[in-house]
Amino acid sequence: MDARIFQRIRENLLRQRQNLLDWLQYTPDSKKQIRLGPAEETAVQAHLQILDTALAKAEDKTLGICKICHDYIEPDRLEMDFTANVCLSHYSVEDMRRLEAELELAHKVHKALLPQELPQIPGLQLAAFIQPADIVGGDYFDFFRFRDGALGLAIADVMGKGLPASMLMASLQASLRILVPENTCPAAVLQRLNGLFCHNVHLIKFITIFLGRFEPASRALEYCNAGHNPPLLLRGNNRDDRHWLQPTGAAIGLAESFDYHAATVTLTPGDVFMLYTDGVTEAMNTAHEEFGDQRLAEIASRHHAASPQIAIRELRTALQAFIGKQMFSDDVTIVAGKMEH
Repeated sequence: MDARIFQRIRENLLRQRQNLLDWLQYTPDSKKQIRLGPAEETAVQAHLQILDTALAKAEDKTLGICKICHDYIEPDRLEMDFTANVCLSHYSVEDMRRLEAELELAHKVHKALLPQELPQIPGLQLAAFIQPADIVGGDYFDFFRFRDGALGLAIADVMGKGLPASMLMASLQASLRILVPENTCPAAVLQRLNGLFCHNVHLIKFITIFLGRFEPASRALEYCNAGHNPPLLLRGNNRDDRHWLQPTGAAIGLAESFDYHAATVTLTPGDVFMLYTDGVTEAMNTAHEEFGDQRLAEIASRHHAASPQIAIRELRTALQAFIGKQMFSDDVTIVAGKMEH
């Protein structure tokens, strides 16, 4: 195999490894808990061990050697999954069928279109806002339809900035647009996503994502939160009745071999939910103080009776006033919804 391929893979793996080590060392425990959800740090350590093994093999040029014929596997496959160790010609019928499904998905991903619009859902008002810190960003939100017709809504954040984060997010967006219509459960979608991205050499750190499934008839919001900032839910009969939709799984690409689970809340008339990225709560003023969850909750409560559009506008105004004349250092994304009476 070309030495330049080994060099490229090794550089990406080293960057991913160092980013995870820095995250483990310098991230406060409270923020680690959000990104990991119910997973333990040992799951990250297991992922680091996989990276270390791959790096050692890349160093002595044994990475990607087929365990059957002892020749190198296809370079493109190695970049998609650095743990791959069997040539295509040695795959069983079942393995080939599974790979063909993956290749079909990849083909669809390349063809997927990226436009997005607010869906019209009876009884549910929606509004959204996104502002990249750079020309391109790593934040993302979107709406879909699950296989049974239920509304899907997602908000996500690639841990990183600029073009690399934006390109990875575009790949995530396209993957979701293929996977969601094939499934009926958010947890199943994120389980598949983690499998697709966890061993991809282009994933430099990890991705946080909240994926919800809303059924208008029952007003049930089933969700899977993969290490994303907990969305805020305000109950209609009491604006001070605040609930945070905590993570139900680890961030995509953060933990090795993790099973994702879903949770469900039933929305009632007047309920308001607000999804956001950490560019909102971690926005800093000149005194290096973060905007924080509580300010977000207070503003949302204050405008509980307003439309989602007005609530987002007021939150943006408060954010700008908080940071003053500074520029935002991270992407800012907000999605708000309100159940009509």
